[in-house]
Amino acid sequence: MWPKPAKPSAPIAARCTNSKPANTLAATTKNALVIAPQWIGDAVMTEPLLRRLAARGERLTVGALPWVAPVYRAMPCVAEVIEFPFQHGGLQWQGRLAMARALRGRFDVAYVCPNSLKSALIPWLARIPQRVGYTGEMRFGLLTDRLDNPSGEVRPPMVEFYAALSLLGTQGSMQLSGDLRPVLQLAPALLDEALELVGRMPHVPTLARNSYVVFAPGAEYGPAKRWPAHHFAELAAKLDVPVLLLGSAKEQALCDDIARQANAVRPGQCVNLAGKTSLVQAFALIASAYRVVSNDSGLMHVAAAFGVPQVAVYGSSSPEHTPPLNDKARVLWLRVDPNYHPPLACAPCYERVCPLGHTRCLEDITPERVLQAFQS
Repeated sequence: MWPKPAKPSAPIAARCTNSKPANTLAATTKNALVIAPQWIGDAVMTEPLLRRLAARGERLTVGALPWVAPVYRAMPCVAEVIEFPFQHGGLQWQGRLAMARALRGRFDVAYVCPNSLKSALIPWLARIPQRVGYTGEMRFGLLTDRLDNPSGEVRPPMVEFYAALSLLGTQGSMQLSGDLRPVLQLAPALLDEALELVGRMPHVPTLARNSYVVFAPGAEYGPAKRWPAHHFAELAAKLDVPVLLLGSAKEQALCDDIARQANAVRPGQCVNLAGKTSLVQAFALIASAYRVVSNDSGLMHVAAAFGVPQVAVYGSSSPEHTPPLNDKARVLWLRVDPNYHPPLACAPCYERVCPLGHTRCLEDITPERVLQAFQS
């Protein structure tokens, strides 16, 4: 089921609130610092922004938290990745001040992708002359060039949200154009190395490119975005190729449950690798997979950026806002399914847990339905 992409209700230009007249940023900027989002999927969706900046001659350094830094190392347009030693939550003022001092004098412009106050502090403390971002969380004075933060029905797809930052401080059209599909790349040697290393793990079959399927059954946001474990297990048991379960250490129990159910029907069919691979290894396994089946998650966007055939299952979120931008993707979302009765008016609710207690938006997407999409 292919939903129509969301469209902003007003052009980007109408939402621009620059604090100074547009200048020739594209012609003069050489060194740019990009403050990355803290989630894998969001990091992937910044790639079109970075590609646009690099194409106009900016040398890109990305400041990222350790768990998203590997995303940017898979982007050829990024010259340098600096890992910020910060944790979720908390201002961590002293650490940010020390990092800002270390970066002072290196950059002409900073692009702040997250909306938080703390994400805008380092460019401001580092005295970077031009600081670009959305108005966000009480940070009006920290940015020199701003876009109003869209909300509600006017929210554009996230790739457009990030890519629009490239329009600030430029002359000419304030409309986005060109290919906005994220692209990730890994060297073939890295793919082969990951297959070899993972293939040495206990209970893992010999792996070759396109010889296995990846399931990514987790979703950090909450259970209202997770297709049920018993559906994943039933689908795995129907496949004629091995299934690798990927995810973080937090998802080990979920993946254990899926593997246990599937292997009871078809012994050795599923291997749980959640928490047992590095993020780069997980990327390599996804890039080399025959197919990927996932929820709306960071690894879904990774699969899309590698151009792997995939099936993406949506529940409480909307593919109109965060779709897998991949010609080989199939999206299942009951909200727009004309054959589903009664219509699912409660989706998308964007809740972490189903407020109605039934999670029909995911429970009612059957393994047979996903298998049909998988085979198409």
